[in-house]
Amino acid sequence: MLPLAADYPLLEIIWTMLVFFGFFLWIMLIFRAFADLFGRHDIGGWGKAGWTILIIVIPLIGVCIYLLVEGKGVAEREMARAQKSQGEFDDYVKNVAGSGSADEIAKAKELLDSGAITAEEFASLKAKALA
Repeated sequence: MLPLAADYPLLEIIWTMLVFFGFFLWIMLIFRAFADLFGRHDIGGWGKAGWTILIIVIPLIGVCIYLLVEGKGVAEREMARAQKSQGEFDDYVKNVAGSGSADEIAKAKELLDSGAITAEEFASLKAKALA
C-alpha cells in the first residue's frame, strides 16, 4: 500500500510551505511595526492610536503602508538603539573588567604616599597586579 502522502503532491507541499512562510513573515512584520510604533517618542497618542487601528482593521495593507511611510525612520531608530545598547555594554565591560595593572599599581602608590598602607603591603599589591 502507498503511503498517505501520495494524496498530497510535491508542488502542493511546496505551495503550503510558501504560504506558511508568508503568513509567518506577515505576523513578524505586524509585531515589528507595533514594537517600533510604541517605542517611538516623537509621535503622540492619537498618532499611535491611528496607526494601531489601521494595522488592526486592514492588517496587510496597514503594515505595508506603515513600512512605506516610516521605513527610513524605523531603520534609523533601530540603529540608534543598537548603538546605545553597544555603548552601554562597552561601559559595563570596562567597569566589570576593571583597570589594567598599571592603574592598580598607581592606586597602590597613592595609598603608599598617603600613608594608608605600608611598603610591604604596597609590594604585595604590586606583585598581585603584575601576576
